[in-house]
Amino acid sequence: MPNNTSDPVVFLDRDGVINRDSPAYIKSLAEFEFLPRSLEALCKLTANGFKIILITNQSAIHRGMLPMETLENMHAAMMDEIQANDGKIDDIFFCPHTPQEGCACRKPKPGMIHRARDKHNIDLSAACMVGDSAKDIVCARRAGVGCSILVKTGDFARAQQELNNQKIAPDTIARDLFDAADWIIERYRKNRQSPSV
Repeated sequence: MPNNTSDPVVFLDRDGVINRDSPAYIKSLAEFEFLPRSLEALCKLTANGFKIILITNQSAIHRGMLPMETLENMHAAMMDEIQANDGKIDDIFFCPHTPQEGCACRKPKPGMIHRARDKHNIDLSAACMVGDSAKDIVCARRAGVGCSILVKTGDFARAQQELNNQKIAPDTIARDLFDAADWIIERYRKNRQSPSV
């Protein structure tokens, strides 16, 4: 048995959860815009002792639309802004592949979460995943993540329809990452309470 991390873990999708998504992809720092209350949510999760790990598909890289250096600079600027607001992202895992490449890491496949589990010794059954798409929720389920939250800050109608078609449901639906953070913190507190006998 691995010596699992003592910190509770939250996996986050990026586009549509932390920042505004775009059907044309986020290809530059100028296109990266934090969603309302996302910085406050990251601060709240950090203050409550959660390890936060980003799990994001970035196929714009292999589509030739996003140089790796640009993505790295974007993530560095994102991390600086999060830290300036008293939050912290502990690690980032991204998949650069297109769907046609058939990799094991592109969500809804669980490869990135399993890599994070192995690197950080995570008990996935005690972790949560927050996403705005069906891919995020299905990925969490396939990886064995304990709970999943669908936020409404992406293409919510499409996500709901795709999940309904697959007969899969998130554990809860939240207005945004801030409300998702509140739900996760409350769930963790309840789980830590000893049952009264």
